[in-house]
Amino acid sequence: MRILVASHSYIVDLNCEKLRALVNLEPGIEVTIVVPKRWKPGGVMKDTIETQYREEGSFRVVPVSNFSQNNQALLTFGADLISLLKEFRPNIIQVEQGSKSLAYAQLITLNHLLGLKAKNLFFTWWNLPYKLKFPISLLEAYSLKNTDGIVVGNQDGEKILRDRGFTGKMSIMPQLGVDDSLFCPQSQPELAAKLGIQLGDFVVGFVGRFVPEKGILTLIKALEKIRDRNWKLLLLGRGELKAELQEQAEQFGFSDRLIWIESVPHADVYRYINLMNTLVLPSETTYQFKTLTSAGWKEQFGHVLIEAMACQVPVIGSDSGEIPNVIGEVGLVFPEGNVEELSDRLKQLIDDRGFAEELGQRGYQRAIAKYTNRALAKELLEFYRLL
Repeated sequence: MRILVASHSYIVDLNCEKLRALVNLEPGIEVTIVVPKRWKPGGVMKDTIETQYREEGSFRVVPVSNFSQNNQALLTFGADLISLLKEFRPNIIQVEQGSKSLAYAQLITLNHLLGLKAKNLFFTWWNLPYKLKFPISLLEAYSLKNTDGIVVGNQDGEKILRDRGFTGKMSIMPQLGVDDSLFCPQSQPELAAKLGIQLGDFVVGFVGRFVPEKGILTLIKALEKIRDRNWKLLLLGRGELKAELQEQAEQFGFSDRLIWIESVPHADVYRYINLMNTLVLPSETTYQFKTLTSAGWKEQFGHVLIEAMACQVPVIGSDSGEIPNVIGEVGLVFPEGNVEELSDRLKQLIDDRGFAEELGQRGYQRAIAKYTNRALAKELLEFYRLL
């Protein structure tokens, strides 16, 4: 089976692990990833990335000339894509830019014009209802009409695509898995000592952006309710709310319990997660359902949850978006924005360390069975065979 995947996401080599695992599942599987030759990540200070060709047996990453260097929806590829398609002749074409992207429509058209007879798929995270105007509505209609299967990152996204009229096969899984060679249970005594974490401290952890939609202010208020417990808060990230978080902690009288860590390379995040007694993802939906516009946000997945689960750290999440479906029965869920309910979940784990350990073990088993790169690769291959 020859599989061609197109996405700017795979410029980052670490993001390729699921597709590397796919090649290694059985003989005869070949994967070619098409990435933009030049790409400028978000942020005005970031330099344009010049991507490089990589080949490892039946797995390769091929930079292709591209138009638009920083907009996923407008990304399209140059004429060198045609020669690549003629040479590789894929059985599966998967574009990970969504149903409204020009790149997906481009690959569908080339598939037809070159007589490749490959199955057309796309991946999307989009989980909010939307309306489209011409000509984008025409673009999506063309793409959905010519789609053989969709991989969608969450259950809300599946429902939306059904509402858009797609009746074909869909599979729900995240775009990227967890690297269980890094994210696994392991003691970090030296790092704990460096950060002033002592034996007996219950470390509540947050990893992400300090922005309103991530619910970080709700977490601070929930911790104020349990000031009588022995806890510390490990905050890994950065964002606009840092000063406000510090000010609130000072008002509540526990600023000395906060441990601030600026964003670190992803390959080091596991060290900090392994210091936590629980990881909290208190995301809060900003989407206004009454207006049916695309403005707003709700949690699309919560990748940090599966990283914590793989480290055997019990997780607490709000009920925003996909979080409850990721956690399942192996963690604790609270109504988003509800300070009392979140403080209650925290008390459960602080007061019953045995229960916390049990949740950590159950989360670990779920992560290994469902969310590792190899597990996702197997699920993806099974989906391809259904088309």
